[in-house]
Amino acid sequence: METIRFFCLWVFLLCGTGLAAAAADEGRIASRPLDPAAAPNVPVLDAEAALELSRSVVNQPIGDFTLLNREEKPVRLADYRGKPLLVSFIYTGCFDVCPTTTRNLEKALNQTVAVIGANRFNVVSIGFNQPFDSPSAMKAFARQNGIVFPNWDFLSPAPAIVDELTKSFGFSFKPTPAGFDHIVQVTLVDAEGKIYRQIYGETLGAEQFVRPLKQLVTGAPVSQTDSLADIFDRVRILCSVYDPKIGGYRVSYGIVFEILGFITFALYILWFLWRELRRRKAAS
Repeated sequence: METIRFFCLWVFLLCGTGLAAAAADEGRIASRPLDPAAAPNVPVLDAEAALELSRSVVNQPIGDFTLLNREEKPVRLADYRGKPLLVSFIYTGCFDVCPTTTRNLEKALNQTVAVIGANRFNVVSIGFNQPFDSPSAMKAFARQNGIVFPNWDFLSPAPAIVDELTKSFGFSFKPTPAGFDHIVQVTLVDAEGKIYRQIYGETLGAEQFVRPLKQLVTGAPVSQTDSLADIFDRVRILCSVYDPKIGGYRVSYGIVFEILGFITFALYILWFLWRELRRRKAAS
């Protein structure tokens, strides 16, 4: 009876917390997708559709596009074949996500080099906001963010190929009054030019790159099973909702509390069953 009372109290507190969080979240913006009729002039990036497109290109070959490097010399993506290639999409007018992601990527890759060695893979950042992400703008962006990684190129595509290029990598973006909303991903391409994995999130760590790069470099058996980090990054994307007040996406904390509540409930049930099993064994 004591256990039942405790369980009922726990459920009551959990439901109360979830409702309070949902109410607070509703005060800012609903956790469902923004109604286009409510804000007809604000483009909304569909997070679920963006994630689906991103994952749909895994195991697909990338196109052989020609872009310009920081010295305005043409570079074919096919030139990078023979080694794994990491590709990120940025826009140079970004003052938050793109610089942060780029610097975090460099830190992660410096640690990765210490594990698998230098010159084992290449890195490319592509400016998708054309014609503004010109070779000179990409050069300034790399310099401002202190990128000195030896095998890292910053490339500018012609405006006419941006849509086809981004779709080839499963990259989605939407212009907004504040710049662009876009999926935050780094695409890992194998030595034959086929997309091997999408890595999500602004906070990038060496552990997200060492294992897959090591598999590609050594030819080890490939596993496409998502890591725990991939799953949590996907949840972060799907828990984001558009907030017209800030002109961008933010986390819906009502959804977060629901997820945490479910995890807590599952752990409690496991603990309760384990305790009852031990009690019955002790009584027998």
